[in-house]
Amino acid sequence: MALSRSLRRTSPITLILATILAIGFIFFLWDPSSSSIPATAHQRQEDAAAHPLSPPTKPFPKKQPQRADGHQAPPPVVHYHMNDLTTSDTSAERGERVLILTPMMNFYQGYWENLMKLQYPHEFISLGFILPKTSEGNAATVALQEAVAKTQSGPVDDRFASVTILRQDFDPPLQSQDEKERHKIENQKARREAMGRARNSLLFTTLGPSTSWVLWLDADIVETPTTLIEDLTRHDKPVLVPNCYQRFLNPETNEMDVRPYDYNSWMESDVGLELASNMGPDEILLEGYAELATYRSLLAWMASTDGIEYDPNRVVELDGVGGTALMVKADVHRDGAMFPAFPFYHMVETEGFAKMAKRLGYTCWGLPDYFVYHYNE
Repeated sequence: MALSRSLRRTSPITLILATILAIGFIFFLWDPSSSSIPATAHQRQEDAAAHPLSPPTKPFPKKQPQRADGHQAPPPVVHYHMNDLTTSDTSAERGERVLILTPMMNFYQGYWENLMKLQYPHEFISLGFILPKTSEGNAATVALQEAVAKTQSGPVDDRFASVTILRQDFDPPLQSQDEKERHKIENQKARREAMGRARNSLLFTTLGPSTSWVLWLDADIVETPTTLIEDLTRHDKPVLVPNCYQRFLNPETNEMDVRPYDYNSWMESDVGLELASNMGPDEILLEGYAELATYRSLLAWMASTDGIEYDPNRVVELDGVGGTALMVKADVHRDGAMFPAFPFYHMVETEGFAKMAKRLGYTCWGLPDYFVYHYNE
């Protein structure tokens, strides 16, 4: 059979190349990996950190470049344009990165499930944890790693930009983490100084140049609104804390009820100032103890629990803040506000942080009618 004029004039090389292209096109169409990667996965790959030394605020690249001789290439010089970094009341729309930091003694499944429900785009959230090297800390680390591995290998939209897990390089001052033991007044100074050290280690290790906001979220916070990040950043405050309550079974009514839990968010009083003025340099004031009645105005008691004047957007100025759920503009930390592990104007840890922030010219705020809930031990 005679070939047509067009085929007789076609080069065999052209036919071979056309066949290869056709086979490649068919393979691309039927390759399951090409259709299973959603656009968000590709965007995350494009948004990966520039090199392995990049601060953990972006996804890390899985493969690092190598030189022609097979050795690992040195990390490049990276320029960070921090003047372009924003902290606004439309954080999600602007893609502002949030760093959620959690000092963890025990792993609560409710904490992780609540974290997973946050509606803020997870691709803009980095997580950081610090755990002690104790038997409880070891068990919590194993449980945390399992939860992280499951999430980071699951649906792309559920994955966080990066996760950092640190272990404390110092022994905790208390061997028992029983709630009653933790809250004894004689244990507070050593305990909270150690907590300050842990928070600072976590902060200084994980805060990167792409971070706009830092959300301190305690490991025993098991219930928050799913819009927690959007709700807090919408106020555009340098330091903002919601009211921390706890659900419990009321023995008097035999029904579920709520009660205040965190008493570390307050407005200063003349009595508190007078007590501090008569203290030695290494003494600290504590809130919520009858032995040190400061008569401060506590955020816990400002809530409109009767529902008559309830307003979740109502804000009040504070002099002290707790750390159960604390939203901070990253620039406040960059300017030097940390968690003093030593008496700072007779305050330590989160209350000392509030004092530092105020000394740097920032104002601390609280939301009396916006609630997060603490695990009930």
